[in-house]
Amino acid sequence: MRKVLSISYSQTGQLSNITDSILKSLESSDEIEIERLIIKPEKEFPFPWPFFKFFRIFPETVSMDPIPLEAMSTKHQQYDLILLSYQVWFLTPSLPITSFLQSEQAKTLFSGTPVVTIIGCRGMWLAAQEKMKQLLIQLNAKLIDNVVLTDECGAWFSFLATPLWMFTGKKKPVSWIPRAGISDEKIAESDRFGTAIRKRLELNDSVILEPMLQGLSAVAVNEKLIASERVGAHSFSIWSKILKKFGSQDSAGRLLGLIVYITFLLTLIITIVPITALLKKIFSPLLRKKTAQQKEYYAQPSGE
Repeated sequence: MRKVLSISYSQTGQLSNITDSILKSLESSDEIEIERLIIKPEKEFPFPWPFFKFFRIFPETVSMDPIPLEAMSTKHQQYDLILLSYQVWFLTPSLPITSFLQSEQAKTLFSGTPVVTIIGCRGMWLAAQEKMKQLLIQLNAKLIDNVVLTDECGAWFSFLATPLWMFTGKKKPVSWIPRAGISDEKIAESDRFGTAIRKRLELNDSVILEPMLQGLSAVAVNEKLIASERVGAHSFSIWSKILKKFGSQDSAGRLLGLIVYITFLLTLIITIVPITALLKKIFSPLLRKKTAQQKEYYAQPSGE
């Protein structure tokens, strides 16, 4: 019997639906035992988010400072495969996920174990996955595949649609902005990844060493966002350190710092992001080879 552990944290429920779709084929197999581990913070995060509460956790999220989690146990200490589903917060894996991955329990579960990461996000996931890779290396785990599902409304509309969803709890609170989130059709189609994983697990009992999802469009790298993500990740790293100096999460000093930061962030989105995209377009003929190399790198290990 092959043992598979699914680890996830889903605040809105969307990522749970993606995980369910991928696990459906695996759960129907008589040769595969599925166990689910749902990460639960001791102090649950709200949804929808109060505006400033969302930004108050920004510094700790970016620096991946662990938070207390509810105690969890698993049937086994070692698995043939781990499916790790996570959201992206501030170009970083969500705080509950990074907290768990820094726990003693994770050291036991992940050591020497093949891992498939599953991401459901607005559209910018490259920087978060780079952080995830480092966390997995520290755990002595092997990243085998990566699956990424992104919002349907496009990169620019999602700058409005996704925040409105987070702060109102509604995917389409106003008529003139496209619906936020990943479409039900795309979520349903993700069962193809579960089918491919099932075939590999049932093939033989050998350790999984190679990608299982190549040729299935597991990820799509938006070359227009590569430079923007790099700028954003660098900026977030600097500001997370600055904001911590203003005080603790619930302090008045942190609130004051956040007002300055949010003003800066909006300015960045309105000016630097489009300027970066324009420069990328202008110089794209000269950077075609480098861009292709970057896309190939970020698409690994599953490929586009």
